[in-house]
Amino acid sequence: MKCPHCGELLGELTCSACNRSLPEKSRYCCWCGEELAGAAEVSEDPELATEDDAEGPIDLASRKLCSDGTCIGVIGPDGRCKECGKPYTGEPEPEDEPEDEPEPEEVKEEH
Repeated sequence: MKCPHCGELLGELTCSACNRSLPEKSRYCCWCGEELAGAAEVSEDPELATEDDAEGPIDLASRKLCSDGTCIGVIGPDGRCKECGKPYTGEPEPEDEPEDEPEPEEVKEEH
C-alpha cells in the first residue's frame, strides 16, 4: 500500500471480514468497519500513549477549557493551554447576543 501523499510504501494488513488491504496498525477496517484482531492490544501499548495518558486518566467533566474564546485547547497542570500556550485567566466571557427586538406591527389601512 502506498501513501497517497508522498508515495512511500506503508505496512499493510488484510481485513478478515472483507479481505481488503488496510494500513498497518489499523484498529478498524476502513471499508467494512470490522474491529481488527489485536485492536485492544494497540491501545495498551505504552509507546503509543498520549501526553494526556501520561498525566493520568482524563476527566472530561472537570477539564478547563482555554479562556481565549477562539482556542479549542484545554488547560494543563501547569496552568497553560496545551494548544496555544496562553495562561488560564478564568472562564471565557459569553458573547453578548443582541436581544430579540419585537417586529413592528403591521398597520392595516381602512378604506
